[in-house]
Amino acid sequence: MSPRRNRQRGAKQPSPTGEGPREFGLERTDEWRGEEWVVRGVTGSGATKHYRCPGCDQEIPPGVPHVVSWPRMGAVDDRRHWHRSCWNARDRRGARPQRSRNAPRY
Repeated sequence: MSPRRNRQRGAKQPSPTGEGPREFGLERTDEWRGEEWVVRGVTGSGATKHYRCPGCDQEIPPGVPHVVSWPRMGAVDDRRHWHRSCWNARDRRGARPQRSRNAPRY
């Protein structure tokens, strides 16, 4: 029997020259809106609280894998919990949900 392959064939490795996102263990750095953002994945077992995703304004219930991001030079209070798909689509979506024309005005 042949050994099990854990890596996908042809998977790209992070560039040692610093091009593209940099990865540090479980964290990586992404460029967004002219800032460096630290992005850390949260497993389902590590998600124990309810969070509100800034990308879609929907709740992230406990037990759902997601990502936490914050500006590299930001404070602890700047951390935001995003659905993985919302973080990946952050350039196509605003960080604030768009209010419909029929939504109540406060």
